[in-house]
Amino acid sequence: MTEAAAIARSNGPVTQARLVVDLQRLGILPGMTLLVHTSLSRIGWVCGGARTVIESLLQAVGPDGTIVMPAQSCELSDPAGWCDPPVPESWWETIRTTMPPYDPHLTPTRGMGQIAEIFRTWPGVQRSAHPQVSFTAVGPLSADILANQPMDDPFGIRSPLAALSDHNAQILMIGTGWDTCTALHLAERLADPDGPKFQDGTCITANGERRWIRISLPETQTERFEPFGARLDGNSLLRHGHIGSAASRLFPLAPAICMAVQDWSRQEQPPQSDQ
Repeated sequence: MTEAAAIARSNGPVTQARLVVDLQRLGILPGMTLLVHTSLSRIGWVCGGARTVIESLLQAVGPDGTIVMPAQSCELSDPAGWCDPPVPESWWETIRTTMPPYDPHLTPTRGMGQIAEIFRTWPGVQRSAHPQVSFTAVGPLSADILANQPMDDPFGIRSPLAALSDHNAQILMIGTGWDTCTALHLAERLADPDGPKFQDGTCITANGERRWIRISLPETQTERFEPFGARLDGNSLLRHGHIGSAASRLFPLAPAICMAVQDWSRQEQPPQSDQ
């Protein structure tokens, strides 16, 4: 959505004071731990842009709260698998040998939106170590949440998502669809821990040297997120409201994951024989 379209859908400038009130009405309380997904353009024309949204979130949870956002950098992957857009096969080896290694301070997000990218550089924000699907966080629980993220299982039982579940985090979706709900990847891993994997590559720094490495990652099925989300939308766990002009949701991570695991575990089970 263009800035002109954001202006057209707004009945006036969206200010920090308004955003804080909207967050409180939705159910955000001081001290909460939030995994946040946001679309700046859906909020309307925000006075101060992404900075104002971040400051509003921090004000709403206060100094005892923790804000977490996905900070994915999918370009740090094997170019052989790129499709949006693809690159010629003749480029692949050059890309593998020259790709800058992951740096939690320098590597930008990709496809995460303005708010997640500005949050990445926010004073005091920490970032997890995975080169492709990292998370960023600020607040007293940041170090604990980001401490573990295995290279080959970044969304599993030792991931930031699992830590968020342990800390009774809430998921806040501001103008975003269920296809962006990263936490549901944890449900996928719990429902099918031995599920199929695919081969990929990435670039890291090891012992002070740049290295291209091969990794094996669990396959994901994000097409399941929308149907599950539609069911969750009607559940009492979830609160609906608006942040600015953006339709928004707030719900506890752990119970939602439990529901998804129950649904998807049944889907993974083979049909029973009549014999």
